[in-house]
Amino acid sequence: MRKLQNTAPAMRRQLPSTLRYCGACAPDEPLDVTLVLRRRQPLARPVPRIPRAEFVAQYGADPADVERVRAFGRQHGMQELACDMACRTVHWRGDAGSLQEAFGVKLGRYELAPGGASFIGCNREPTLPGPAVIAVLGLDRRPVAHPHFMIARAQPAATYTPVQIGQLYNFPAGDGTGQTIAILELGGGYRQSDLDTYFSGLGLKTPQVSAVSVDGGSNQPGSSADAEVMLDIEVAGALAPAATFLVYFAPNTDQGFYDAIAQAAHSTSQLATVMSISWGGPEDSWSATSRNAMETALEDAVALGITVSVAAGDSGSSDGESDGQPHVDYPASSASTLACGGTKLLSSGTTITSEVVWNETAAGEGATGGGVSTVFTRPPWQANANVPKAPGGFVGRGVPDVAGNADPLTGYDVLVDGQSEVVGGTSAVAPLWAALVARLNQQLGKSLGHANAALYATDGKGFHDITQGNNGAYQAGPGWDACTGWGSPDGVVLLAALSGAGTGSEPAQSRRRKVPSKKPAKPVKAAKPKPSNSRSGGRGGRR
Repeated sequence: MRKLQNTAPAMRRQLPSTLRYCGACAPDEPLDVTLVLRRRQPLARPVPRIPRAEFVAQYGADPADVERVRAFGRQHGMQELACDMACRTVHWRGDAGSLQEAFGVKLGRYELAPGGASFIGCNREPTLPGPAVIAVLGLDRRPVAHPHFMIARAQPAATYTPVQIGQLYNFPAGDGTGQTIAILELGGGYRQSDLDTYFSGLGLKTPQVSAVSVDGGSNQPGSSADAEVMLDIEVAGALAPAATFLVYFAPNTDQGFYDAIAQAAHSTSQLATVMSISWGGPEDSWSATSRNAMETALEDAVALGITVSVAAGDSGSSDGESDGQPHVDYPASSASTLACGGTKLLSSGTTITSEVVWNETAAGEGATGGGVSTVFTRPPWQANANVPKAPGGFVGRGVPDVAGNADPLTGYDVLVDGQSEVVGGTSAVAPLWAALVARLNQQLGKSLGHANAALYATDGKGFHDITQGNNGAYQAGPGWDACTGWGSPDGVVLLAALSGAGTGSEPAQSRRRKVPSKKPAKPVKAAKPKPSNSRSGGRGGRR
């Protein structure tokens, strides 16, 4: 069994050091792949809001491109399974030998650890059949993302229900009526009996929750990823109980991730207003074509008025990498997402007494992700946020945008597979903000859509500014920082700022010194992270 070297130039991404090649793929093995096509015309920058009725005709796949791709498929003996003009996808089934010939790759079997589950991968980026195709997904079935939750290993200092967190963050009135929240999952599942028990214990009616299958993924409870699924549903459901929840289950591959985002964005039967994603991986672990395809799906969601909240990661500024350099997590680093970082929250009654950057690295309890992208340039709405440059001087997108309680030692009381658990991680913050956006949408009478520009324009109004702590390479300070963004929410004040009614009357715990700007944060030297004993290598996972 040979070890595949990270330095293999054809792979063009950072690969796990444990990745091993186990042998060639049988040439007659059938595989399903997704071809992602270019838009009929490019989207403007910044991405505009586009009426759904006009989207496909203007920005869906070009019928001429589809016909060219079909001709290529027939030439190589591919069976077309489906074509979606809105998602810009053509789904094929072909045998491994034909796919290798069509896309110029060598398919093999790999495993991430000796004796672990094997998967099909390829030795290089596929050769694309002309400019109409921007990515071929499904040839490399390596897991691309990790769930960003952590179960408390030590005795927590405090625990909260999601309802209590909503009270501490002064969520505006509302229950999410009229909103549809799409939750993306790349594994795990939920049991209806657990949801009924949990929400009944909170004195709430169980929200309407439906599972949606993508690429053969399904609601399959019984694995460690159940904690992710239950955390997402229980946090968002407790704070927006009247919303409709669609849980999209997809395989943990670039193909599954893309198809889940695209289907959630373009569903015409139940139109999502908010999307919550608690999965991700280091920015440089993605292939360029996969990441580019994902970007187009996220941009589609933005153009259709959907706010996409994404967990920023649980391994500090390294994002779990071992090269000694700071990294950010993707898709949180996409400018199309609302990146959600983490804090450690303590309170007395309904008053916040302390809130600092979540960093329990020394205790093996994780730390918030955050930093500066080395792939995506700085978006216009961050021009005045004093985002530092990335290593090497790249002027990149700063992560995160916002924050919320994520420390497992001040974690959330949830129910997982019939057992009460205390769970933290930025996985909790993505659905927290999804529920807040649902309430804001309800109160504003419209969808925030791509909320970042509006949130940055408030210049910190509606946020608890987190000024203490670090996530490894970056230090918190007044204003935006690469640990907690603008900070955690004060929902009522934020609603007033977004509605143009001013800041309103700020509760006592929000009256913090407002500093209009600050010098870029200087990186601080942090101790080398200690390995976590969680199942997903410190990026989240049940004990």
